[in-house]
Amino acid sequence: MFPSRRTELWESSWTMFLLAKGTFLQMEDDLVIAFQLLLCVLEFFTKRFTPSLLQSPYKSAVSSSTLSPPTRTSRRNQGKAKPRPPEMDVQLLETLCKESDCSVDEVKNVYQTTFCAFLDSVGLSGLQGLPPTLSKQYEELYYKNKDFDARLFLVDDETLSPNKTEVSKVEMTPRKNLSGDDVAIPVPQTPIRAAMNSIQQLRVDLTSASDQPSSNLLVYYKNCTVDPTEEIRKRVEELGQVFIKRFAQAVGQHCEGLGRKRFNLGAQLYYKVMESMLKSEEKRLSVQNFSKLLNNAAFHTSLLACALEVVMATYVGFGRSSGASDSVETDLCFPWILDVFRLPAFDFYKVIESFIKAEPTLKHDMMKHLEQCEHVIMESLAWKADSPLFDLLKQSREEGPGEQAEPPATLNQPLHHNHTAADLYLSPVRPSRQPPATEAEPPTPGTKALRSNSLSLFYKKLYRMAYLRLKTLFSHLLTSHPELEPIIWTLLQHTLQNEYELMRDRHLDQLIMSAMYAICKVKNVDLRFKTIVTAYKEMPNTNQETFKRVLIREGQYDSIIVFYNLVFMQKLKTNILQYSSPRPPPLSPIPRIPCSPYKNSPLRVPGSNNVYVSPLKSSRMSPVVMTPRSRILISIGESFGSADKFQKINEMVSSTDWSLKRSLGGGSAPKPLKRLRFDMDGQDEADGSKSSGESTLIQKLAEMSKFPTTSTEYQPKNLKKHII
Repeated sequence: MFPSRRTELWESSWTMFLLAKGTFLQMEDDLVIAFQLLLCVLEFFTKRFTPSLLQSPYKSAVSSSTLSPPTRTSRRNQGKAKPRPPEMDVQLLETLCKESDCSVDEVKNVYQTTFCAFLDSVGLSGLQGLPPTLSKQYEELYYKNKDFDARLFLVDDETLSPNKTEVSKVEMTPRKNLSGDDVAIPVPQTPIRAAMNSIQQLRVDLTSASDQPSSNLLVYYKNCTVDPTEEIRKRVEELGQVFIKRFAQAVGQHCEGLGRKRFNLGAQLYYKVMESMLKSEEKRLSVQNFSKLLNNAAFHTSLLACALEVVMATYVGFGRSSGASDSVETDLCFPWILDVFRLPAFDFYKVIESFIKAEPTLKHDMMKHLEQCEHVIMESLAWKADSPLFDLLKQSREEGPGEQAEPPATLNQPLHHNHTAADLYLSPVRPSRQPPATEAEPPTPGTKALRSNSLSLFYKKLYRMAYLRLKTLFSHLLTSHPELEPIIWTLLQHTLQNEYELMRDRHLDQLIMSAMYAICKVKNVDLRFKTIVTAYKEMPNTNQETFKRVLIREGQYDSIIVFYNLVFMQKLKTNILQYSSPRPPPLSPIPRIPCSPYKNSPLRVPGSNNVYVSPLKSSRMSPVVMTPRSRILISIGESFGSADKFQKINEMVSSTDWSLKRSLGGGSAPKPLKRLRFDMDGQDEADGSKSSGESTLIQKLAEMSKFPTTSTEYQPKNLKKHII
């Protein structure tokens, strides 16, 4: 074949792929589906070549099924007859899939639905020869979507080429020999190849599993006091329909079949792990009647969701969860599955550790991914306003001070526990009085309620994660003041235990940054919020939205500095000021950091020989009294006290038309704040940008700080309602 002709065919096939992907895939960043579509395009072109132009093994595949050339009669009738559906060359497609380690069934599904629909839309369904160029159609799509022109890859545009040093560092894997005389050619371990390898391994692990309950599972079902067989079947069927519908909405209108295949893989893993869990429970408890667990809808929905998360993460990769990227691809990443099943994150959290223990074939990357999901739940998702976590915390508080979510005295004890999914879903049960998990009964009226295992374990893990986060940020900012770390930790632990409402619809890191700033303020250590958020941005797995958009009150959001001034400091100022007194409150124990249950290598244990005594006690100081000491807590860069200043703040905060009303509208998130103003320095921005539109509150606080201080003793009468 002439070089010019080869170039023409290469350009034509690549353009067809780009047009098909851009037209029929809503989620263009799904590498697996896009690659499967590329194989369909290659099949379309390859079967139109004469076998002599092809290399092995494609030559033999095409030789046995070469398209017959159009006859004179067929050419004459081609314009009159309706276009016939494109014929799939099964042998060629199977060869392409085998060479690419790709699922034949999935590629056939993409061909029959998405690719055939695309060919029909561009009038190529009945084409016998090579297609015309589709460059014009792609240009229209390119200008419509305003994306980059992917045809630049055809000319090796340098702006799209990876750095040469990066290419040299790419992990290389040997490619299998095509014949005994061939030399193994190293092939780069690309993201798509890594995904294909992971998918293939998952399929191998599930070879013996079925998307229906096994005979062993059916025996467990029949041994239950209440047979759950029919309820489990109906639930799986209904959730499957929901999953497939939502998958197609996210990926593309013709992708229901792919969604069904992924759900079936998830169902196989769901039943496999369920059976493993029940066998483990039977061995542990010497019982076979698991009626309460197997009739618990939250357990089943969480277990199926976890299995599907493993499948989805295998296909789309193990990147950061929770939507840190703007790519549509993250729509299928965690916590997408929670939204699909309307499953509270706190319920999902209960199954993660047991799932990992029950499925020994999980690879290290997948265990790390599930651990990351657990972290995302503990840092924010479990604290959504409608989370069942708040009901448990409320019940715990109603039981009295002796029934805390997790007493601080246990922080320096090892995080060893034998809780299984049964314990957590059938909680509350006291570990010290724990009957067989499936026989746990609710307390009778008039007796004291039992502590929730799920709440206790959640707080144990939360405290340890919070301390590690704090320690990491502290190491970037305050190494010259090591004495502050246990004080900041004590304030943070007190907040999580006693003022947990501050976490509602907020993020753990927002409390960490606020606690750090507050203690530095009261200890006269110069640390600005700008410095804190600059260090925070450099930490792994962080998002600027965490400090740019914080809930102030219902439906209203602003920056971390406004949250600190109007919410955090107002709620905790009495407690914070105790640390500047001659008799500060006792310090909370430093958590003992265990080995991660999700990996074999231990985490670094923070070096501390401190032994602390008890939790913080509530202060006798009235939170409504403003004193010269409490004034230093406001973050405006200097102390202030004139009547004019306080009056202006009172009027502004009292106003129903204040400027902090950045509410969510129409279900879509507002644009991120372009600029944050911190402390009193007019140039103290969080991200270095110079756009306008800063918080009016911060502007006015800055203006008031310029007024002369005429009275340091004046206490405005309305201040108790608003500022300090």
